[in-house]
Amino acid sequence: MSYEVIKGRDFSDLLDGKIAFVLCIGNTLTAEISGITVAGESPELIKFTPPADAELLCYGHCRSIPFPPATPDGKPTPALITYTALRLTGIPLFVVDSGLIEKPKMPYFAVNAPTGGNIAEGSAFDIDRARETFEYAKIIGREISKEFDTIMVGESIPAGTTTAGAVLKAFGLNPKVSSSMPENPVEIKQKVIEKAVSRVKSDDPLEIVAEVGDPVLLAVSGIAIGSKKPVILAGGTQMAAVSQIVKRLSPDADIHIATTKYVAEDETADIVTISAADVIASDPGLGDSVKAGLRAYEGGFVKEGVGAGGATLLACRRGYTKDRFLKEIERDYEVVVERAKIQD
Repeated sequence: MSYEVIKGRDFSDLLDGKIAFVLCIGNTLTAEISGITVAGESPELIKFTPPADAELLCYGHCRSIPFPPATPDGKPTPALITYTALRLTGIPLFVVDSGLIEKPKMPYFAVNAPTGGNIAEGSAFDIDRARETFEYAKIIGREISKEFDTIMVGESIPAGTTTAGAVLKAFGLNPKVSSSMPENPVEIKQKVIEKAVSRVKSDDPLEIVAEVGDPVLLAVSGIAIGSKKPVILAGGTQMAAVSQIVKRLSPDADIHIATTKYVAEDETADIVTISAADVIASDPGLGDSVKAGLRAYEGGFVKEGVGAGGATLLACRRGYTKDRFLKEIERDYEVVVERAKIQD
């Protein structure tokens, strides 16, 4: 078995039916704060990370940039894990523009989401725009759920753990949030979170997100509430925040969280405490990889994103052993990452 139930019940049976994978991608200017994220090889490339992640899932390569998103020292995007799972299982992909700076070079849905502002400096966005985005996202959730038994939702937004942490803090929780770096920049994040939350004057979930959150939180929450079928939130801190938003707005919503073991084992975070849903942690087995860039995940780099934990759970449920799945990830790593670097 390559997964473990760490909170609530085993909901993996929800993956036995007809599944849709939805990726919500967006940007927050909070990512421009120095040292807060490594979701890109350089600060200039961070804004391209979400569209490039979506393109990788769609095409098996990126079109917005010539190579897959990576950390500054070359650790590959977790989109690689999700790409492998979707390739093996044939699950359909739907992409939602949730406040992008740069649009992906592929078909996508749009919910008229604004790019998120730097929450250290002011509100993320206008509340009226936030409500409109949320309502549009509910329609997407409703319509997709007409054709599928379960919706799995992933996300890509640099600095999303910080904005999610601010939302959790505003809800009265004491969030410990994960990071794409082994040395979690806790002090930087906490300073931003404290400053942002000090402005919150409301207990309305959408007003809180508009003040200190990001547009991906709006889109994923709307899709989850709009869906008439179960929703698996594939991710870490960001999806924990979504679960709290959803449960406050729609207590009976059928939502669950699938993350990676790397988030579950992160001592600087606590996915169980901050989540308002069942949680399963899956293991893609990257620590046993022959590829150094993949083994780095076991050392605390990247950890999660682009639905990697949920995608791993999906592959497991569809009959792929951990060893077989790892071999397929390594195969895609050679094609998607190594060859792209050589050609560049």
